[in-house]
Amino acid sequence: MNLATCSAESASSRFPWYAVQCWLRKESMIAAQLEGQGFECFLPKYKSVREWSDRKKEVEQPLFPGYLFCRFDYTQRRPVVVTPGVLQVVGCGRTPTPIEDREMEAIQIAVASGVPGQPWPYLEVGEKVRIHTGKLSGLEGILVNFKGNHRVVLSVTLLQRSVALEVDLAWVAALEKKNEKKAQYVAAAFPARAIG
Repeated sequence: MNLATCSAESASSRFPWYAVQCWLRKESMIAAQLEGQGFECFLPKYKSVREWSDRKKEVEQPLFPGYLFCRFDYTQRRPVVVTPGVLQVVGCGRTPTPIEDREMEAIQIAVASGVPGQPWPYLEVGEKVRIHTGKLSGLEGILVNFKGNHRVVLSVTLLQRSVALEVDLAWVAALEKKNEKKAQYVAAAFPARAIG
C-alpha cells in the first residue's frame, strides 16, 4: 500500500457513515460502483437457504435489502447521489443523517464474527442486554426468543431495521432498565419520610 492510498483511507475514515437507499437486488453492483469511485462502502450480508421445487441452495443476501452504507463527506455527495441505482441518502426530511458510530461498529463486529444472523423487525421495546462472552463481547441489543432459540437484536435506528444474532443465554447479561433507573432517581430525589 502506498502513501497516497494510506492518506486517502485515513481521510475517508474521518467521514461519517451514511445509509444509501438503492435499487433492490442491485446493492452489490452499486456498492462496487461506489468503491470504484474511491468511496468506502459496507454491505452487510447473511446466508440463507433458498428452496425451489427441485433443489436447495445457500445464497448470500443483504441484511438490509435496498440499503448499503457509505462513508463520505456530505459536502462532496454529488458523485454518490448520481451513481446509477442510488435513490437517496437516508435522513430526516431532506437532510441526510449520519449513522451513529456505535451502531455501525456493532453491525460490522456482528458480520465479521461469523455468528448466524438474519434480518429482523425493528424493535424499540424489550429486554436490553449486553453480550459478555465470545466474538460479540460488548455488543448491546434486545433479547428475543424465536422458535426456541435466543437472539440478540441489533438495530440501525435511522433505517428502523434490525439484525438478529443467535446467542446462548449464558453469553448475555441484562442491562439496567430505563424505568428502574427513573425509579431510583425519583427515590433519591424524594426520600421516604418516617411516619411517627
